[in-house]
Amino acid sequence: MTKYVGILTAGGDTPGLNAALRGIGKSARDKSMQLVGFYDGFHGLLHDRTISLDESALSGILTVGGTILGTSRDKPHRMPVGGKFLDMTDAMVETYKRHHLDVLVCIGGGGTAKNAYRLLKKGLQIITLPKSIDNDVAKTDITLGFNTALGIATDAIDRLHSTAHSHHRIIVVELMGHNAGWLTLGAGIAGGADVILIPEIPYDINKVAEAILERSRGGKRFSIVAVSEGAMTTEDAEIYQRLLKDKQAASAQAEIEEADSRLLEFQVSQTGKTMRMAQKLEVLTGLESRVTILGYVQRGGTPSALDRLLASELGTATTRLIAEGSTGVMVAYKNQKTVPVPLKEVVNKRRTVPLDHLWVRSAREVGTCLGD
Repeated sequence: MTKYVGILTAGGDTPGLNAALRGIGKSARDKSMQLVGFYDGFHGLLHDRTISLDESALSGILTVGGTILGTSRDKPHRMPVGGKFLDMTDAMVETYKRHHLDVLVCIGGGGTAKNAYRLLKKGLQIITLPKSIDNDVAKTDITLGFNTALGIATDAIDRLHSTAHSHHRIIVVELMGHNAGWLTLGAGIAGGADVILIPEIPYDINKVAEAILERSRGGKRFSIVAVSEGAMTTEDAEIYQRLLKDKQAASAQAEIEEADSRLLEFQVSQTGKTMRMAQKLEVLTGLESRVTILGYVQRGGTPSALDRLLASELGTATTRLIAEGSTGVMVAYKNQKTVPVPLKEVVNKRRTVPLDHLWVRSAREVGTCLGD
């Protein structure tokens, strides 16, 4: 019997999403499956905005960046409707039933996994695929988009070396990664950054300045500092952890709201911190500093060969699981194999850089300053 499969892409876009759609769609042809795509993530599922993912829709998209389905960060339980945020989970369930779907495939990061899990608990059959340039989705060794972003970030650091050397400057390059430093750590090592600052290792600005001055005293009159957008000083990290504990300990609604307000105020105070760090380094070292923020350029462009391979493997594994009747899982990539992981083991978890990871050890052994 024909199985009806719905697909959506949600959260931030990454290279490789179209390759994953293609992998699912082309491998579904021989498995008696009919695919319908929902535009703009869970927003399209709510409003029943669809496209048939037939041969013509999937043709020529392997190398195309972004997602032909579009995406959004809308959440099923908090959808913007009429100027308010409402729980529209039940309406999405109705869309699922209206199309007689046997399964809904959600391609996204940690937030998408949580949203998909809410639909799973409503009785829908769900499969997710992990994507994130931050590489921070739990229970998988790598996520769609990370390899491409890693190459883009490394190339940017490579290019910054020449201007840093020519002008004897400190060049600070900010990379994406609010909570996990995989992208900054990997690109920093590959690009030969002299200082790498990631969220997992709070930094002391004085130690960073001393590392730069040590290079200067050794005749190296420039330095590259690669910093994650979520990196914090030791002082800020202590404040943040204390605020998180206050939020977790709050029980009464008033206490919860107060804790949320303080946490939001702290997060707002972090805006522009990379610029402030560069200015402080200039004062502490006496060297001119400049800041480059790569931003969304890290998300764009043609997916790398590795991301195309990963997308194809995850996509074809998805249709095999659907054919077997296996749902309620994320299709992970572990130990060079695709494996189904129960979705409940993925939600509310994050894959961060272990302090004893090989990359951390390698960075330290080649003399890279990690700020601690």
